[in-house]
This record gives sequence, structure tokens and C-alpha cells, in this order.
Amino acid sequence: MLSPTRRGARLARLLTVAHLGHWGLPTQSAGHIVAELANNAVVHGRVRGRDFLLGLTVTDKTLRIEVTDTRGDRLPATDREVPTRLTESGRGLLLVDALAARWGVRTGPPPRKTVWAELDLPT
Repeated sequence: MLSPTRRGARLARLLTVAHLGHWGLPTQSAGHIVAELANNAVVHGRVRGRDFLLGLTVTDKTLRIEVTDTRGDRLPATDREVPTRLTESGRGLLLVDALAARWGVRTGPPPRKTVWAELDLPT
């Protein structure tokens, strides 16, 4: 559990990079994905007094990243417009989409939602 603050989002990225490095797994793409998903949990999924959860699962071929917050009523838009040069936000999930092999959203149990992303690991 991490606090729904910028500091909590930064800690999520740092913990991910440290754990994956310790496990001998690539860290760069995973670090970027966690940074974006954790930041979204802080900005769009924050409820005062409720933390967000970071989960990392490794199988033989896949790293699964999960970030769970308590705003299941606020789902990411799946039909995102590409932001213009002058737009200040809206690039996070585009980055996740570019880096991850797959990503999606799972709702529940209420009031939660989990945004997940999978990276294919090198053999």
C-alpha cells in the first residue's frame, strides 16, 4: 500500500526498479509504466485516507504490473485523443500503450479498480 501522493507514486517507481533489478529483470519500461499508472492513481483515483496498491507478478514469460485505487467509478478512457503539442496532460496511457504488450482495467470489488499492464520478458 502506498500513499496517494506524488511521493507515493515516486516510491512505487523506485520500488519497482529496485525489485526488478534485484530479480535480474529489465527495469526501464516497467519503471515508466509504473510511474504513469501510479501517477494516474494519485491524480484520478485518489480518495482521502485511502492508499493505492502496487502489484508485480512475474511468470516465465510475463511481468504483470497492477495498480489498484479506490475510484472504481472513474475508469480510464479507452478512446483517447492524441494530445496536441500544447496539451499539458493526457499522454500517460499512450505511453503505457506503447510500452506494454497488453494493458486493461478490471473493476471491483467496489469501490476499487485495477489498471494492469503486461510486459513480455526476454527468454
